[in-house]
Amino acid sequence: MLRFITVRSKNLAGRGDMLVYVPPVNDLKDVPIVILLHGVYGSAWAWALKAGVHETAQRMIADGSIKPMVLVMPSDGLWRDGSGYIPHKQNGNYEKWITEDVVAAVRQEIKITSPQSPLFITGLSMGGYGALRIGATYPTLFKAFSGLSSITAFEQLALFYENENIDALKESVTQQPSVAEAMLQNKDALPPFMFDCGNDDVLIDYNRQLHQQLQHNNIPHQYHEHTGGHSWNYWTKAYSGAFAFF
Repeated sequence: MLRFITVRSKNLAGRGDMLVYVPPVNDLKDVPIVILLHGVYGSAWAWALKAGVHETAQRMIADGSIKPMVLVMPSDGLWRDGSGYIPHKQNGNYEKWITEDVVAAVRQEIKITSPQSPLFITGLSMGGYGALRIGATYPTLFKAFSGLSSITAFEQLALFYENENIDALKESVTQQPSVAEAMLQNKDALPPFMFDCGNDDVLIDYNRQLHQQLQHNNIPHQYHEHTGGHSWNYWTKAYSGAFAFF
């Protein structure tokens, strides 16, 4: 079942939306929660409408490939081309929108979840940047995290933004963090994580550099490359690997 939830968010100073897949397991409790972050120009509907992620999860649950899990697909806050899932000076804290407001809303509204439900986070492109960086920044909040075709540093957002909007983003944010910085800062506390990228992706070299940087610093992780580019054709095939990893 899909549920669309709108909540009042203190971190957005307004309303925030999320689409939630709830598996048909009313007899269970403390069901794991998986947060999926969309990319630039996306919305809460992107994962379901473009990739049928809820249908794949239901099939995998039915055949025993994964245990039942609640999928939470929040909006990034809908700031211009994309919020980056990072704190802004005045427009909103798009990081805490995910880690505080989204998590609290799901635990309140979805009765098969609870504060004991394990939390996981994944995302694609800008959402991969958000998932990898947030997962590393809050290592005790998430049991594991992953990223698909991930932007790995703030500057790479310029590859997908309109020129005036990347300039506005630089002016709006409080910092310009990278994934590697977050991982190095918490290197001794990181939960299991993985990331992958298509070998024809515009971001492949950045993902390889992150992999090498993690190896150099002896940070355990999984990194995979597959055939494909920066598109839904790739992500539709890749996200099931994240579910299995969780």
